[in-house]
Amino acid sequence: MGEEELYRLIDGCVKQDRKSQKMLYKAFYGFSMAICLRYTGDRDEAAEVLNMGFLKVFTHIKTYDITRPFKGWLGKIMTNVSIDYYRANLKMAYSDDLDKAEHLSDGEFADRKLNYDDLLAMVQKLPQAYRTVFNLFAIDGYSHDEIGEMLGINAGTSKSNLHKARQKLKQMILDSEPATNTGHGNYSGLNYSPIVAISKSEVGNGYYNNGIR
Repeated sequence: MGEEELYRLIDGCVKQDRKSQKMLYKAFYGFSMAICLRYTGDRDEAAEVLNMGFLKVFTHIKTYDITRPFKGWLGKIMTNVSIDYYRANLKMAYSDDLDKAEHLSDGEFADRKLNYDDLLAMVQKLPQAYRTVFNLFAIDGYSHDEIGEMLGINAGTSKSNLHKARQKLKQMILDSEPATNTGHGNYSGLNYSPIVAISKSEVGNGYYNNGIR
């Protein structure tokens, strides 16, 4: 979609034109669904979050700054709505000694090399708390301090849950591997291509505290 056509659709959405809203929804459905799938347990949950996200988009479309990338603005809304969904549907109970989390490393792990579809299948099996922190840190590029602020937890809790998410993912990878070293079991297509996902650098800090949640 060209910029001129995009701006026409945005202008139509500002005027609450239903046709423009439908076209914008269809144009960015795949992009938005990819984000929501990472934060939810299945496609039905993702569809629910996506629709809530687009409601936010159409409600706040007047605040969009056309000098900034639209995908960054849209992606930030979808991420925020996913986090709000997580906070509304989960009683976050952490019984760990958070002081013990301070030594945990943020080093490299295989999650950064997996094929996206295979990683998504594994991430969706994680407990929701682990899944949310993993997405924010390993894929979207937020720091533990930023994650703590977004989720209402401290940095030690974020680091602990990232560590547990990675441990569970590691076990899933090991469990999926056959007895030989020539394949990767039930997770097909592990070609070690980089993960393509919205990143914090693409979103930009300008959308972090814009009040759209």
